[in-house]
Amino acid sequence: MAAAVFETQLPDLKLKARGKVRDIYDLGDKLLIVSTDRLSAFDCVLPTPIPDKGKVLNGLSRFWFDFLKDTVPNHIITMDVNKMGHGLEKHGDVLAGRSMLCKKAEVVPIECVTRGYLMGSGWKEYQKTSSVCGNPLPRGLTNGAKLPEVIFTPSTKAASGHDENIDFEGAVKHAEKEMKLSAEKARAIVTKLKELTITIYQHAYEHALSRGIIIADTKLEFGIKDGEIILIDEVLTPDSSRFWPKDAWTPGKTQLSFDKQFVRDYLEALDWNKQPPAPELPEKVVNKTREKYIEAYKLITGKNDLDA
Repeated sequence: MAAAVFETQLPDLKLKARGKVRDIYDLGDKLLIVSTDRLSAFDCVLPTPIPDKGKVLNGLSRFWFDFLKDTVPNHIITMDVNKMGHGLEKHGDVLAGRSMLCKKAEVVPIECVTRGYLMGSGWKEYQKTSSVCGNPLPRGLTNGAKLPEVIFTPSTKAASGHDENIDFEGAVKHAEKEMKLSAEKARAIVTKLKELTITIYQHAYEHALSRGIIIADTKLEFGIKDGEIILIDEVLTPDSSRFWPKDAWTPGKTQLSFDKQFVRDYLEALDWNKQPPAPELPEKVVNKTREKYIEAYKLITGKNDLDA
């Protein structure tokens, strides 16, 4: 097992931002996005990294960007360090398997979430309102239940702190305000985002199900490049999605998972107020989480090598 990468130190490059998981470098007309082994839960970055997690995120994103290339364009230029230029090959020991050279785009400030199953904040809202983000649902559903149809449940995109769930009309108003658009243009963009998000989820869901994994929900991010909506950031990873083993799915009970739910469950059992600083993770939780991430990668991609 390689040493974990908590944050990158590339002093000859211009650091644009350190996100919850990714370090982003500005290369002029392009971006270098590096997936570290940081893990966030309840919108807090945990102090304990998960070795190889960044390579899993990068490898799964590579797979899905290619899988979806005929559905939606994306921001990838190359994920091969030796083809990136900018002298990046000298950082190959850090960047290989966990980086992508990307086109710059105007980021749409909306988290595009789609749900095929009832879980997490969606379950909490359903218990109060029998709906999720303005989508009315039948009464009597249980936690983990498959929804009658896939629903679009967007949220605001917070730079720090918690994202806020909003309905379709809230997303339109948010896009209008944050992107300084006309009401008509904002509505057209959010309508397209909804269509793309659901289509991407459905295509990915069918593939993953054939590999023994249920994608219960996922969060996608989009940008606008040359007037066109493109898929950006990461795609359908255990950080941005809930992955469940198909054969173990049992509505109404706690679901086994391939994602960071294992970490969430551990943290929920602690006397922690979910505010920084987050607690350290014990070795057994780190090892189990790493194992689950890698298992998801292997099942979905059919590959064993994280650098492949």
